[in-house]
Amino acid sequence: MRPAPKAVLLKALNEYSFAMDEAALFLDTHPDNQEALSYFKNAVNMRKAAMNAYEQQYGPLFSENVTADRWNWVTETWPWEGEE
Repeated sequence: MRPAPKAVLLKALNEYSFAMDEAALFLDTHPDNQEALSYFKNAVNMRKAAMNAYEQQYGPLFSENVTADRWNWVTETWPWEGEE
């Protein structure tokens, strides 16, 4: 059984977020490492792309990304209600 596109995008967001956090921790102790800095920047760009793809298909993940003319958080299924 293949995961739904929503689940695939959320998994990608988690993976890129994790990569960013790990690279940031490494850069804390190796601030001049250009390879690590490049890796971090790539992870940031990939996370932004995944976030944009998710939000175009499913709406905002964070309140600061709401662009609708009304507060629409309550129109979606709540996490504990499961998928439709």
